Amino acid sequence: MADLLAGLEPAALPDPPAPDAPLADRMRPRRLEDVVGQDHLNGPQGAISRMVAAGRLSSMILWGPPGTGKTTIARLLADAVGLRFVAISAVFSGVADLKRVFAEARDHAKIGKRTLLFVDEIHRFNRAQQDGFLPYVEDGTVTLLGATTENPSFELNAAVLSRAQVLILHRLDHAALDLLLQRAEDLVGKPLPLDSAARDALLASADGDGRFLLNQAETLFAIDLPEPLDPLALGQLLQRRVAMYDKDREGHYGLISALHKSIRGSDPQAALYYLARMLTAGEEPLYVLRRLTRAAVEDIGLADPQALVQCIAAKDAYDFLGSPEGELAIVQACLYLATAPKSNATYMAQKSAWKVAKEHGSLSPPKSILGAPTKLMRDLGYGAGYQYDHDAEDGFSGANYWPNALPPQRFYEPTERGFEKRLAERLAWWDERRHANPA
Repeated sequence: MADLLAGLEPAALPDPPAPDAPLADRMRPRRLEDVVGQDHLNGPQGAISRMVAAGRLSSMILWGPPGTGKTTIARLLADAVGLRFVAISAVFSGVADLKRVFAEARDHAKIGKRTLLFVDEIHRFNRAQQDGFLPYVEDGTVTLLGATTENPSFELNAAVLSRAQVLILHRLDHAALDLLLQRAEDLVGKPLPLDSAARDALLASADGDGRFLLNQAETLFAIDLPEPLDPLALGQLLQRRVAMYDKDREGHYGLISALHKSIRGSDPQAALYYLARMLTAGEEPLYVLRRLTRAAVEDIGLADPQALVQCIAAKDAYDFLGSPEGELAIVQACLYLATAPKSNATYMAQKSAWKVAKEHGSLSPPKSILGAPTKLMRDLGYGAGYQYDHDAEDGFSGANYWPNALPPQRFYEPTERGFEKRLAERLAWWDERRHANPA
């Protein structure tokens, strides 16, 4: 059987790419320690480094933005611990492909060769297909390594998540992206035709995506220029808005932080100034809108629920009008946020609720509030004793909705500012009713 399977065994590390291969392919690391920007995983004390040191991998899900090294890490892991490497994409693969992969993995297991199955875009498999992995993961036929850009909590089955460790890959920071450019210059044998401000602008425009950065660098390497480009010329050449940042890179990170903190501090004049600094320098408007939206939910929340509406409306208006007309909608959203009443009660409530959820695991809700679509579930008491609030006095039953093993918690504490003052009064009234008529 070993002879029959020898030709089927995929190599974890392919042959070195051809000299004319895309730059990103030629730059792909050949060692785990050469992967940039993920020191929390491949550094000396990183989770991946410890697995490799132990010589044994557990199934895992790599969750991170595009261009952060998920596929590269998968290949290098298989090579580091001597596993057979098989890669499939959930975009192009179906049930027949999975059956073939599992059958081949089982045959290789018989001769002592375990398989690392890398599934790119694993979130694109439906729930039935995801369940198909379970028996092969449980019996060790494959070590599953899934890659996803989407939140696994929402996109992957609980059964899959319970059998796999989720490892988070970060967007590449400025230092990691700059190291990639240095390596690219060393490989090509010449510097990029950019002045220092344009180089910083190129790094910022990548937004943490290493593959995008190398693709842009490859375009620049291929062009003979009489003199280095400045940020404006770079943007015109690449046909992409490239922000013109100062040499200390204050523009991308310092100004967005200043904008956010000015909004939080209710200073509309300063907020508008920093917004103008960014947009007139060529910052991507959607990047600014994403941060404004974050400020709306983090620093205003339910003190003024219209803050979030304003941000989404500004995004829609900008999509519809484009620049420069659509930038006025961004200004309106910015000023609305800066002048709105402030509250981080929603943000703090989220942190508290997430902490309790992680600490207490998968506690079952009371049977009275579970759905009972089948006779068996009704016979087991699902839905029994549920109190329909609309039938109760004042539309409030005061029932207990918490798991039996978890006493009621208090995550959300509204402030006395803006609309939250009314919410605080409403919550106090409900609490009074609960205590007066405990369910």
